[in-house]
Amino acid sequence: MKYFKSFIVFFLISTYAMAQNTVELNEGAVVPNFSAQNTDGVIWKSAEVTTDFLVVYFYPAAMTGGCTKQACAYRDNKATFDKMGVTVVGVSGDEVKNLQYFRDAYQLNFPLLSDANGDISKIFGIPTTKGGEISREIGGENLLLIRAITTPRWTFVLDKTRTIIYKNAAVNAAEDSKKVKEAIENYQLTNKN
Repeated sequence: MKYFKSFIVFFLISTYAMAQNTVELNEGAVVPNFSAQNTDGVIWKSAEVTTDFLVVYFYPAAMTGGCTKQACAYRDNKATFDKMGVTVVGVSGDEVKNLQYFRDAYQLNFPLLSDANGDISKIFGIPTTKGGEISREIGGENLLLIRAITTPRWTFVLDKTRTIIYKNAAVNAAEDSKKVKEAIENYQLTNKN
């Protein structure tokens, strides 16, 4: 009975915590300012982004197959996004050091943010699950990469007013940057002055 009561208390606390993270933002919603540590441990702030568009993509874990394909596609399209007035940031529950390894291993050329407490995920209404760990060989050394939370792969595009103009909660990792580019081009065509 003692264990059953403990289980019930744990279940209720977990359910309450998950319920706090269920207000999902959709197209047309305005996203409040947010900030987090980047790969250098410096606080990155959305309020300081001055480009016409901000792409915020959430991914489950650095240094994994799908997440690497997604990040490398954004890396390869950075010059195009720069010309379009787009800032891209990747967000995960990884610790900052994991993000440093990820950036360096794949020469990623855009900010990666550590959302270890789930603060940014909560703002966007993204459900989170327990974190995890993976082992990777980096520089000849076997390292344990730990993340506090895990998010699903979701992508948002915000315009200059920080209104969501595109949301994808069923992201194909390898195609994500292409879909984002198309969404921004369509938005630009339909919103010409």
